[in-house]
Amino acid sequence: MAVTARPEGGYGGPGSGGQVVSGLGVGGPGIQARYVPATSGGQGGQYGAAPAKYNFQWDVNDQPSGNFYGHGEQRDGDNTQGSYYVQLPDSRQLKVEYFVDQFGYHPTVTFEGDAQYPSGSQKGYYQ
Repeated sequence: MAVTARPEGGYGGPGSGGQVVSGLGVGGPGIQARYVPATSGGQGGQYGAAPAKYNFQWDVNDQPSGNFYGHGEQRDGDNTQGSYYVQLPDSRQLKVEYFVDQFGYHPTVTFEGDAQYPSGSQKGYYQ
């Protein structure tokens, strides 16, 4: 059995006239929703269309678990660039710097630091 709730008139933005249509998910019972835009023409109701413009940065540094990774990206219209990194178990840092253009995703992958492995009779990284 699938149960859905939505406000009368749908979830479309103000002036959009769109609605959410729900039903059974593919492959079994569930909830599936898809947005059906209004057919009144225009570019997204009263808001209009504008080029994408954003930037973000996030990092995780949890010393007890050894997790150290992050991601940052900037976009202004068609110009997108960013980087992400992760600390590897062998103590190196893997870093990917990238840009995106009309031809696709262009990464440059680098490794910083020297690989260091446990010495002695330890098997693996965990004791």
